[in-house]
Amino acid sequence: MKLLVLSRVFPNAVQPTYGVFVRERMFRVAEHIPLVVVAPVAWFPGQGLIRRFWKPHFRPPIPRHEVQDGIDVYHPRFLCIPGIMKWTDAPFLALGILPLVRRLKREQGITAIDSHFIYPDGVAAWLLGRWLGLPWTITLRGTLLRISRTRACRWLALRAMHGAARVFSVSDDLRRLALEMGIPPHQVEVMPNGINLEHFRPEDREACRRALGLPQAAKIMITVGGLNERKGFHRVIEQMPALLQRHPDLHYLCVGGGGPDGNELAWLQGLAEEKGVSERVHFTGAVAPERLRDYYSAADLFVLATRFEGWANVFLEAAACGLPTVTTRVGGNAEVIHADWLGRLVELGDGDALRDAIADALEARWDHEAIIAYARENRWEMRIPALVRRLHEATHAERPGSADP
Repeated sequence: MKLLVLSRVFPNAVQPTYGVFVRERMFRVAEHIPLVVVAPVAWFPGQGLIRRFWKPHFRPPIPRHEVQDGIDVYHPRFLCIPGIMKWTDAPFLALGILPLVRRLKREQGITAIDSHFIYPDGVAAWLLGRWLGLPWTITLRGTLLRISRTRACRWLALRAMHGAARVFSVSDDLRRLALEMGIPPHQVEVMPNGINLEHFRPEDREACRRALGLPQAAKIMITVGGLNERKGFHRVIEQMPALLQRHPDLHYLCVGGGGPDGNELAWLQGLAEEKGVSERVHFTGAVAPERLRDYYSAADLFVLATRFEGWANVFLEAAACGLPTVTTRVGGNAEVIHADWLGRLVELGDGDALRDAIADALEARWDHEAIIAYARENRWEMRIPALVRRLHEATHAERPGSADP
């Protein structure tokens, strides 16, 4: 058995923090099942001009091949028209990488495709599987809800899931959505993400604050994620003036950079200035995973006012460093922050509730050791054996596509 892991969301030399959660999962699988990674890169004629004159970070040039921890990672190009005709992304992706996948099957003995995100990756896995006679699996992440609302993409996604050897979902919320779309219950299984305890553990708070230039006596909240609208940094910044009335020593760490989903740094900085809180909002840029624990350990509270998530690993990262969480009740968030001793959940768009939950959480007394223990129970080592078994079972089952509707 040898897997071809297919995911556009995967770290590379230019974007080292992009899709770390996929690499964390599959490189651990690689200890049991040999694999090669194909992480396609969107391409469009003239996109270099877009970078030069309009958006400097738009689709940065990425090497076509890398070796990461001894594993081959390929970055073939596929035609992707910016902003329009998104229903074409999956067929263009499949056609663009077909020669590479055919060669890898012939030269390296690829026996199955393991894809991540339903669209376009999962749909491309379906097309490639049909063309090359390979079984495929699909891991559902946070984009399924959006895809389910688009007629063409929904139809393609349903075809891909019905024909898959197995559909994994990172949360029960996503599994329920797949079932509502008509996927048989026996075909969809929850396989949550885990936490890397080598990277995430508590460090000395005073030392971390000193190293980051933060006041020792301050109340500090932190958000880690890409600087795009979805992650909700702006929702927290909007509440800063009122929060500062209740906690005058409050600071907000915004940890993350731009990515394929956008870079709203300038907008967020402008919002902080408009609200008069720019001296209390700190934009750190992207931080390597092995250094994130210093930022978590410097904080008192993790906040993620996100619009949607599948299973956000940042909750477990923060918990492994002893932090409680305030987040929105969307996607799989309530499955991770499932009890009051782990944090607070608020409805998306309710700014008053978000403000009050943050203020109360900053004043509450938390059992930090219990929070850390919870994260340790969700370490990757507890997840991978079951995933490896299911991959073996699924990809040695019936011929690909036999379950097509």
